[in-house]
Amino acid sequence: MLTEKPSIPGRRDVLSFAASGIGAVALSELLVRDGAVRANVVPGQGTVPWPHHDAPAKRVIHIVACGGFSQVDSFDYKPELESLHGKSLVSDERPDVFFGKVGLLRKSDWRFRQRGQSGLWVSELFPHLARVADELTVVRSMFGETSNHTPATFQQNSGFRLNGFPTAGAWLSYGMGCDTDDLPAYVVIPDQRGVPAGGSINWTNGFLPAQFQGVTMSSSGVPIQDLFPAREVAAGTETASRNLLAELNRRHLAERGRSDVLAARIRSYQLSERMQAELPQVADLTRESPATHRMYGTSVEHTQAFGRSCLLARRLLEKGVRFVQMFSGGAFGSPRINWDGHENMIQNHGREALRVDKPIAGLLRDLRQRGMLDDTLVMFTSEFGRTPFTQSAANVVGPGRDHNEKGFSVWLAGGGMKSGITYGATDDIGWQAVENRVHWHDFHATVLHQLGVNHEQLTFYHNGIERRLTNVHGKVIHDILA
Repeated sequence: MLTEKPSIPGRRDVLSFAASGIGAVALSELLVRDGAVRANVVPGQGTVPWPHHDAPAKRVIHIVACGGFSQVDSFDYKPELESLHGKSLVSDERPDVFFGKVGLLRKSDWRFRQRGQSGLWVSELFPHLARVADELTVVRSMFGETSNHTPATFQQNSGFRLNGFPTAGAWLSYGMGCDTDDLPAYVVIPDQRGVPAGGSINWTNGFLPAQFQGVTMSSSGVPIQDLFPAREVAAGTETASRNLLAELNRRHLAERGRSDVLAARIRSYQLSERMQAELPQVADLTRESPATHRMYGTSVEHTQAFGRSCLLARRLLEKGVRFVQMFSGGAFGSPRINWDGHENMIQNHGREALRVDKPIAGLLRDLRQRGMLDDTLVMFTSEFGRTPFTQSAANVVGPGRDHNEKGFSVWLAGGGMKSGITYGATDDIGWQAVENRVHWHDFHATVLHQLGVNHEQLTFYHNGIERRLTNVHGKVIHDILA
């Protein structure tokens, strides 16, 4: 039986195949970068390719109020506290508060009013946010599992009270990648006065590959330390040194096998080279108009620092950064530089709200007028709230409030949320969440959902377990989605 000999490809065939192959590779890369298609970020880790479903949001700004801001003084209006002011808490449950001092009930120190067309209740603590109340989706029924700052902050960021677990920003960086090659996917802008409780653990990659850790950036002075040489280096010398370093790293990696830390370091060097060209332009806030600076309050002393952070966050999103996290408040100690209003609520919350109110409202307005708010999810959270009774001896109305993980408020804006609404409720005095209670796992599941991610399918195999941001819990809060 005769068999046909395989044909030998001619020169034209070879050239045509090469051109098609290169074109196909380039097209695939562009489609992945633009989000038209997605492949597993780390093949073989069990993650279902993103997006899992159509979704309105593609990027996130997460504002963290460190220390626990008071729900009953901001977004959870409790008129009953007016009539109960100075009276004892009536409850069969003895409050297990952080410092063990249960004083008398205390009304809000700021007057509440209904705002905007929606009639959302917002107190005078946030006068500028009150003017954009119709953009807000307030969840009044959050609850956590600890009243200790550090583990509560970990749970807010990672879903777990222990350290070592990836934060939401790291998970999104891992699952969704970045829309730019010249900047990190996950950027963190700490408070200039100090880092939050737990420090860099609050933007850790945990057990995810090291490349997904958050990159800290400053909105004033040098954006990233040591990004540029301490002294000027000739272009040829710089190129030669980078090439040598790259070759040494490749050899080291080949000799010792796969090393996540080394691979991440190699990628960080490559990214830093590209950032040297891109970052100075992004961080140059003088490129913005005077009207924009006025909107963010960057020229006023008490709003300057956070205003610059909010403005930088918007510029980073415009350049393709996936997740920007800003911290309002820093480390604990004396004097406190955060929202931890134990001693005096008026002094503490009045100071902290003054720093962030105008900048955040300006950020929301700016995103709206640029057409960015619909596909940007903005979140304002705190690790817990504060008690409706004062932190003082019995039968005393003290000026401060203790920690309260039983019921507190957060808000979201943009990114496909129903705006100008509230969800859930605490009891009559704002102590415990009683209606449509929302755990951090539910919150995180909802955030991921709005970005096209099924929280049960974004996983990473670690120590025999398919880990995920929401552990084995979490449900999407469909009632707050547009």
